[in-house]
Amino acid sequence: MGKRLLTEFGMGTSLRRQDYTQAAVRALKDALWHNSINLAELFGVEKTAMVLTVEIGVQNPDRVDTSVLAEVFPYGQPSFSIVKGGLDIPRSDGGKPTVIANAAISVALEGVA
Repeated sequence: MGKRLLTEFGMGTSLRRQDYTQAAVRALKDALWHNSINLAELFGVEKTAMVLTVEIGVQNPDRVDTSVLAEVFPYGQPSFSIVKGGLDIPRSDGGKPTVIANAAISVALEGVA
């Protein structure tokens, strides 16, 4: 794997369903859709050469489906580490807590040192 060239950060929520996967998807999209970084083109390599190291923080890591997260990426080679983090915020009405997920996406390019 090449040298890490950048890291993007995002936050996502599941307001009522306590859906950790959906909160993680929203965190990934927050990180990705706020940026337009054309690293592959800049270095003259294919987008498939992008190596994406993805870390997601949520209170219940075992409730995140990484196969759903992989669908967020239109290209590249994502790998996932789901760790304890984020927040579960209790609701005053006694319903399921609001879930907050944090995402960090580190990008490297194969063949670029």
